[in-house]
Parts: sequence; structure tokens; C-alpha cells
Amino acid sequence: MAQYTLAPVGSIEQFLEEFTYLGIFLVLFLAGLGVPIPEELPILASGVLAHEGVVRWWLALPVCVLGVLSGDVVLYWVGRHWGERVLAWRLVRHVLSPAREEALKVAYRRHGVKVIFTARHVMGLRAAAFLTAGIARVPFGWFLAADAAGAVLGVPVGFGLAFFFTDQLEAIVADVRRVERWAALLALVVIAGWIAVHAYRRSRALEREAQAARGDAR
Repeated sequence: MAQYTLAPVGSIEQFLEEFTYLGIFLVLFLAGLGVPIPEELPILASGVLAHEGVVRWWLALPVCVLGVLSGDVVLYWVGRHWGERVLAWRLVRHVLSPAREEALKVAYRRHGVKVIFTARHVMGLRAAAFLTAGIARVPFGWFLAADAAGAVLGVPVGFGLAFFFTDQLEAIVADVRRVERWAALLALVVIAGWIAVHAYRRSRALEREAQAARGDAR
């Protein structure tokens, strides 16, 4: 089986291979709750494992959909049950600030459940949008329908791409890692250059101050 040595895809794939369907569900459920794991990664990893025969695609794909929806539903009911009190929770403040909540409420008033469908496909916005849907008391039926429509559309696309293009995915991830290394090297060069220029300017300023002090002393 092809082993990915590139984190975080490789580490997630290894975890899912260890725990198969339960692992797929748990990772996606936690990602849905706002744990900093992009849900696209376990979906891609599940597609790779299905391609390699570790899991059956016709079981893994529904588990992926169920995993993402379960986390979303929990967030909705947390927001609906506790309301704006959740904004005082330390964990919630990382994903939903009062300003962001107000902006999402305005979006719900203007665009309705279309916000839910859109947020399902926007990394970093999902948890905040689903919490706010509960706080704003968007009808649960409408919430679930819009969220499920988004999941049924998006999850199979990511899963299918990984399933049919496993080899190409590995090459793409490798290319991304190479770009990241060059970007990190460039950042270090820029930082080193900035430090050198700053030190030079500081030394020149101190030298001018010293010359001015000697002139005043005369």
C-alpha cells in the first residue's frame, strides 16, 4: 500500500487505516466540532484507503457523510440550547466572536439557509455558521436539509477525486510540500535580510548620535 510520508495527510491516513470506519467517523465528527483538522483531509484519506482496498467505498462514503453531518448537528443544538451564552465559553471564542456572530445573523436574515449551504464548503466558517444557526433558531428541518445537501454534494467529490486519482494526489501533495519548503526558505532569507538592514540602520543612527554628542562636547 502507498504510504504517505507527508503530514498531515499521512498521519490522518495511518490513523484511519488503524481504526477504519470508526476512525473515519470520529475524525470527521471532531473536525465538524471545530477541532483544527480540515475535514477535507480525512475525506481524501478515506478515498485513498478505499482505492487501496483497506475499506469498502460503499461503506466509507456514507460514513464520511454521516461524520460531517453529526458534528454539524451537535454544533447547531449547542447554539440552540445555550444561545448566546456559548460566546462566553473559551473554546467557542476561538471560532465565534460576537462580531462574527452578528455578521452571520445578518447573513441569515438576508439569505436564509443559503448561508448554511455555502458555509458547508468554506473551511474556517463552518463551525461558526452552524453554531450561529442554532443561536438564531433557524428551523432545524431547514438547517439539516441545507447542510445535508451541501454534504451530499461536496463529500463525494473529494472522496471520488482521491479514489480515482490516488497516484496523482500523492504527487500533488509532494509538490505542495516542496513549495512549502521553498517558501519557508524564502521567509528565512527575508527575515535575515530585514534583521541585517535594521541592525545596519541602528548602528548608523548610534554613530550619528555619538558624533553629535562629540560635537556638542566641543
